[in-house]
Amino acid sequence: TRFGTLNSSYVFNAVIAVVFLLLALAMFNVINLDFSRFQGALGTARLRGGRFLTAFFMGGVAALLAGSCVAPVVVSVLLIAIDLCSKDAYITGLLLPFLLGLGMGLPWPFLGAGMSFLPKPGRWMERVKYGFGIFIVGMAVYYGHLAYTIYGGQRAAGPVAVAEAEGGWDRSLPRGLETALREKKPVLIDFWASWCKNCAVMDRTTFKNERVLARISEYVAIKQQAEDMEAPATKEILDFFNVVGGLPTYVVLVPVEK
Repeated sequence: TRFGTLNSSYVFNAVIAVVFLLLALAMFNVINLDFSRFQGALGTARLRGGRFLTAFFMGGVAALLAGSCVAPVVVSVLLIAIDLCSKDAYITGLLLPFLLGLGMGLPWPFLGAGMSFLPKPGRWMERVKYGFGIFIVGMAVYYGHLAYTIYGGQRAAGPVAVAEAEGGWDRSLPRGLETALREKKPVLIDFWASWCKNCAVMDRTTFKNERVLARISEYVAIKQQAEDMEAPATKEILDFFNVVGGLPTYVVLVPVEK
């Protein structure tokens, strides 16, 4: 299932809203979420006997969880360093990974030392907890409103059929492709939906820019509505153009001379 399709589902957003609501209720002590009772089932209690093995196991878990966040940065820095070394900038290329490691490790000793300056546990911790609870309630309201908006948009929106070109965009994919073949021009396809917020933002901002409009005029611009990305007809078109992400997605077709 495409992540874009999942994220555009009102059911998915409603579930996220419910999860945030439960977390908020726990922050306000309305319900109790205690996962420590599963500690024995996970086998962590048996690891208490060996401190070295416990530290090794927990460190491995922490490295596994943090790896997904750190890996993209590390890989990017290594690629930049390799590129610099290939251009004979050896000192800079070797210095980048060192600076990355220094930047990732240096804050921790200061953070550990700074813990001693924190105030003693008391009633202030409850106020901080309630503050986070209010923030989580806000997230629950946001996702709930998003689910309601998507549900209303998917019910109200139907297939848009515009016979003529509108604002420089052709609303018919077959007609637009025929025009491109006849005029031997490149094609720009904008896959959009009425529930797609970024699609609306692009229409209000980027596609109003004069420089962008000047470049688009060089193409046969087509707007293809993909309201229900899992509908058989829409899915066939998306798969054909290899649209694997969410919306909006833009596809550029360039004519090839035989």
